[in-house]
Amino acid sequence: MHTRFITFIYIVVLFLPSRQVLAQSKADKKMAKQVEADITYLASDDLEGRRTGMEGERKAADYIEKRYAEEKISAYKNQYRYPFHFVYGKEIAASTQIHIGGNSMRMNDDAFPMPFSATKHVNSEVLPDVMEQGNIWMIPLYTDQDQADAPHFEAEKFMFEKAREASKQGASGIVFFGNFGGKWEPEFNKHSEYDPLTIPVVYVTHQAYQNFIKSKESKGGISIDLDITINKSERTGHNIAAYIDNGAPYTAIIGAHYDHLGYGEDGNSLFANAVKEHQIHHGADDNASGTAALLEVAKWIKNKKLSNFNYLFINFSGEELGLYGSKAFVKDQGIDSSKVAYMINMDMVGRLNDSTHSLQVGGVGTSPSWAEVADLAGDGFKLTFDSSGIGPSDHTSFYNAGIPVLFFFTGTHKDYHKPSDKADLINYPGEVEVINYVDRVIARLDEDNQKPKYTVTKQKISGNFSYKVTLGIMPDYTFQDGGVRVDGVSDNRPAFKAGIKQGDIIIKLGDITITGMQTYMEALGKFTPGDKTQVTITRAGKDMVLPIVLTGK
Repeated sequence: MHTRFITFIYIVVLFLPSRQVLAQSKADKKMAKQVEADITYLASDDLEGRRTGMEGERKAADYIEKRYAEEKISAYKNQYRYPFHFVYGKEIAASTQIHIGGNSMRMNDDAFPMPFSATKHVNSEVLPDVMEQGNIWMIPLYTDQDQADAPHFEAEKFMFEKAREASKQGASGIVFFGNFGGKWEPEFNKHSEYDPLTIPVVYVTHQAYQNFIKSKESKGGISIDLDITINKSERTGHNIAAYIDNGAPYTAIIGAHYDHLGYGEDGNSLFANAVKEHQIHHGADDNASGTAALLEVAKWIKNKKLSNFNYLFINFSGEELGLYGSKAFVKDQGIDSSKVAYMINMDMVGRLNDSTHSLQVGGVGTSPSWAEVADLAGDGFKLTFDSSGIGPSDHTSFYNAGIPVLFFFTGTHKDYHKPSDKADLINYPGEVEVINYVDRVIARLDEDNQKPKYTVTKQKISGNFSYKVTLGIMPDYTFQDGGVRVDGVSDNRPAFKAGIKQGDIIIKLGDITITGMQTYMEALGKFTPGDKTQVTITRAGKDMVLPIVLTGK
């Protein structure tokens, strides 16, 4: 599930009568066995986290295609696989060379260009304390050790603003250097939002500064040669689409993303040092569970011979990067809302809690037809409804195209976006219950044989405000009893360092009372990176006040 969206605001919680878990039928047991086989493979080490555009994604796509073929469900428009290309950021070209004082800098270890650097070759003999027009300038990054150690120091912003001003004053290039050894050495930010400058800009690490620059600063000039090339980081993902053509006037779309985080290389892991420790993010719940569920739903529709709609099944990639796959499919395939009945999305449906039986259903405000969805749930679910068509998964792309949507989700957990999201933690009987519920919804819609009316939903967060800071928590989207309950804490972010734990309820940030997500977002907008304040939480029925230092998002 994608993390960059503003969280849901839920409009109603429905409690259905509790029941004892009934013995599974033979059909359900068979389904659970197949779901387990699918998830076990998709979340295996061999697929290396199914990162979009990587070999693990290709293996997953091969497997999904094979499963559709085994169930004799045809490819969409005579092909299962639909590649999509996108620019995901910036990268340092292999041809880039940085030479200082006659020494070739090792890329990233000794030095690297900033992502806003110009692609250009410049060289000059530099006097470190002399800022002459036409020459490369050398600028220390820090003013003192405290600044080097400060977690809130925005190094990239500082370097961009300094370099931009220097270029206006005639500098032909800039070398920033780590004059103090800080705890947070800058790194190349491939997702930098700063526009390219007209001159090359590089950063030299503190260790390289000690080795190659410091000893020469008092001995006259230093020769610097910068041959910099910054490229766009382009990637290709692959959606998978299967189709049951009933010759009907309208098509129902059922989808789930199958990509995940790889080793966390794209910066969306919640596990500290994920890349350095080279840990696979298995993504069993997120979203091998939805992928397995989609295969079962497709098989069920085919076997039941539902025929009043055509049925398009889409396994998306690129969801974790920003819904790239679903956006591309809507655009590239010319999805026409006048010919689509509805879209159902399943993302993280593998962790149904046996105690609470809590299931979240999103998008219920996108059509009046969804009013009867609760009646189809069956005995035992605790349903939480969200009215909005916009949420943290691929149904958003279809809602934005004018299509009524429904979104099924069993909730976040402590393993979310971490290597520990593994197949042995999936509640397989619980996932079967969710699949059976989705099947009942699809059957009723097919029986009604009516295209649901599309309605526009309100934005989840209102008000003209923005925020630059984060606590580093994953809110519990089902919680509606005042405050924001913490469903996950990102390692080494402000909440983690303050001692906030899963299950805590945030009720105040500074002097601002938190009553829900709306006031939480507004409160964040009152702070800037580096601000020190207090966060008030409720833990086990007792209020606690914790000091916290806020950092940038």
